[in-house]
Formats: sequence, C-alpha cells, structure tokens
Amino acid sequence: MGELKTLPNIADKLETQLIEVGIPTIAALEQTGSREAWLRIAAIDPSACYMRLCALEGALHGVRWHHLDDETKKELKSFYTLNKKS
Repeated sequence: MGELKTLPNIADKLETQLIEVGIPTIAALEQTGSREAWLRIAAIDPSACYMRLCALEGALHGVRWHHLDDETKKELKSFYTLNKKS
C-alpha cells in the first residue's frame, strides 16, 4: 500500500485504519501522535487494544513495540485504561 507500512509494527490492517481516520502519511502520524491516532481508530474499531496503541508508539520511535521502554509502556497502559470503551 503506502508509506506507513515502512514503519515497524504497521501492517495492512493498521495502515488501512490510519488512512480511514485521516492519517495517510508518516508525517501525519508524527503530527497526530500515537494516542490521538489510537483514539480515532478506537472510534471506528472497538477491538482496538493496548497492543495497537503500543504498535503506533513503537512506529513513531522506529522500533518494534516490544522494545519500548517500561516507563513508556506504563504511560500507554494508563492512557489505554482511561480511554478504552467498556
């Protein structure tokens, strides 16, 4: 597809979702940030999970989400917990 798939953690489905929510490029993702991007995706896909949020953050840092530092993962988990739809 497009350039988003050149980032770590971004495969076909996530790239498609990013485009659907108005984030079609790497620059747009950088400007939007992982949290806002995840919120937009969660609004159209209730299965958007913590790992997808981590995938977006990792993509912005150029690393697989597994390699995010513990503090970042903790902050993302807190954000996810506060914003997930029950």
